[in-house]
Amino acid sequence: MSKLFVGPLIAYLARLRFPTLFAVTAVLFIVDSFIPDVIPFIDEILLGLGAALLGVWKKRRDAGSTQPPASG
Repeated sequence: MSKLFVGPLIAYLARLRFPTLFAVTAVLFIVDSFIPDVIPFIDEILLGLGAALLGVWKKRRDAGSTQPPASG
């Protein structure tokens, strides 16, 4: 049952850009820290968002490092 809810949600959130994805992850983490189990399956959602956040961060870093070598 949780896969029917969590899977599409994480797939949608993984398509967000870095600042938005980071903000959603941070807000969910803070809410879960202060009020445990307020949202069902929040732990699974946070794990998926953490993985998506690291993936987006890596893609962003790889895209920035494709600079041509300086000619001297």
